[in-house]
Amino acid sequence: MVTTICDIQCYSFLFFVSLITTFLIRSILSKPTKVTTNSHLLPSLPALPIIGHLHLLGPSLYKSLRKLSTKYGPLLYLRFGASHCLLVSSASVASEIFKSQDLAFASRPRFAFSDKLPYGTSGFVTAPYGDYWRFMKKLCVTELFGTKQLERSLFVRREEKERLLKRMLESAGKKEDVDVGVEVMKFTNTVTCRIAMSTSCLEQEGDAEKIRDLVIESFKLAAKMCFGDVLGPFKKLGFWVFGKQALDLTRRYDELLERVLKDHEVRRCKNEGEREDKKDLMHILLDVFHDENADVKITRTHIKAFFADLFIAGTGTSAESMQWAIALLINHPSVFNKVREEIESIVGNTRLVEESDIPNLPYLQAVVKETLRLYPPGPVTTRECRQNCKINGYDIPEKTAVAINLYAIMRDPDSWDDPNEFRPERFLVSLNEQEKLDQCQVEGKGQTFNFVPFGAGRRGCPGTALAFSMIHTAVAALVQCFDLKVSGEEYGTKVDMQPGPGMSLSMARRLIVRPIVRFNPFTASI
Repeated sequence: MVTTICDIQCYSFLFFVSLITTFLIRSILSKPTKVTTNSHLLPSLPALPIIGHLHLLGPSLYKSLRKLSTKYGPLLYLRFGASHCLLVSSASVASEIFKSQDLAFASRPRFAFSDKLPYGTSGFVTAPYGDYWRFMKKLCVTELFGTKQLERSLFVRREEKERLLKRMLESAGKKEDVDVGVEVMKFTNTVTCRIAMSTSCLEQEGDAEKIRDLVIESFKLAAKMCFGDVLGPFKKLGFWVFGKQALDLTRRYDELLERVLKDHEVRRCKNEGEREDKKDLMHILLDVFHDENADVKITRTHIKAFFADLFIAGTGTSAESMQWAIALLINHPSVFNKVREEIESIVGNTRLVEESDIPNLPYLQAVVKETLRLYPPGPVTTRECRQNCKINGYDIPEKTAVAINLYAIMRDPDSWDDPNEFRPERFLVSLNEQEKLDQCQVEGKGQTFNFVPFGAGRRGCPGTALAFSMIHTAVAALVQCFDLKVSGEEYGTKVDMQPGPGMSLSMARRLIVRPIVRFNPFTASI
């Protein structure tokens, strides 16, 4: 794996080769900048000529940024080559971005050469705040992630949960090891496909594995591409290095999505006049695409880019969170047993745990929240300032890129006791209070913003409720049905909790376990 630090060094080398003659004198004459305390100018820290603070970044971006904020403060202005960034690392400052001035920070910065990629400027996640983004966000909320839609798709999640368990039971029967990442990715991917497109990516041999590989590769490539801006006017060099890989990745997404899109177009023609409540999201988007009088004009590329975003944001992140939760439970047997005892006290030993049981399982909820606090699926989220404004009295110019380090915020010792320790009990509250907190998390209201695993505000993840639902039900079912033992002599009895390098927070090593059946819900007497 090519790590982020290697990518940074590659960019730095190219940058120096291009500009070494011009900047040699500047390098000699320039003095390091001092930390500024001016009430209007953003605080910064000493930087090197040309590369700025690039040398301060390590293999894990979120850890490097946390180290800087711990030393220099929760609001910093950083320069990485030709790129500038405002770093936010505290809940109080994040509340300005997520709540007080949410509209001013409702856009996201673009990748350095996104305009050269087929989906680069058409996606939903990175789209600038405007008519198109608002239209897609409304569709997400009303047609995909709304309360009624989640209730309507409950049977889908139940069926896929049972398929996950049957695959695990088959492996247990054969005494085979299981790659938890592969299995939970199949679960999240298929749930997302069926809810959004009324189809399963398992319909053709190897499709689930293709999607998983594409999602993993997307995270790795994003970590490389995001540093293209450090080259400034020479950012085309970055495209020469990674452009071919990015184009190939998009082509593979396009082949799969075009096939599904054509299938929907055939079905749409056959079922003209179909009831609105029977249409899936892809069908609705095709209706808009063919409507010449639609308020917002979208293209086939918009549709495919949206679903590519959905795969990446909706399947990879939830699957990673499930892996972290299982790993933490394996490494903390007392917590594992407490979760199981709670499930048995509510569910009994004659049926499988269901989503309807989750509100009555506060300790399970606490485990999931503590997992997301320690290992947020997106440790750093980005925004871009749409207009000149002030944060904590400092002037923020228009177009300023902002990086909010959720990893640092949720491990801030000012907000959490023993912030690096796995202690689910910190989230235990009464059921009534829990319902209020859950609603605040979904709506982004009344929050202190010290627990924001999926971001917040307008650009917060619209699929938060679905993510929580899938994580809860999958973890609960696996704990109820299996004892999970770490496989391989080289692993020992504990899971290696080392995160991988880059921008995302994935596990450095695959989570391989040997499932031992404790409860088989498909043979239990009812």
